[in-house]
Amino acid sequence: MADEEAKNDKGLEGTEKQTENRQTVPPNGTKTKADSSKNGEKQKVEVLLKAAGDAPIMKKKKWTVEGTKTIAYLIEFIKKYIRCEPSDSLFLYVGQAFAPSPDQVVSNLYECFGADGKLVLHYCKSQAWG
Repeated sequence: MADEEAKNDKGLEGTEKQTENRQTVPPNGTKTKADSSKNGEKQKVEVLLKAAGDAPIMKKKKWTVEGTKTIAYLIEFIKKYIRCEPSDSLFLYVGQAFAPSPDQVVSNLYECFGADGKLVLHYCKSQAWG
């Protein structure tokens, strides 16, 4: 009985080794998120920032942001770029519909609401939507 279990364990071990050596590549040949994270590359997300309401318009609207950054990071970045007072409020909206929580990760928002290879965010100094 112990010999049979040992043979079964060896069979499973060999199967694991075979699957470890195999690499799965999508049909179109692009890298997956898992592949890029294994190689140490960080996922970048293209963000398009649009002014709404009374917010000043940014000269540069398209930015590339690391996917691990949070919405709070983006809010602080925009505040510095448009030279807001530290006490001023800044609201960020996805799809002119809702304000994501400050601890939300940019890559998650991109996966759910990104279109045409970018994530469109609207910013304003006063509450505009939802």
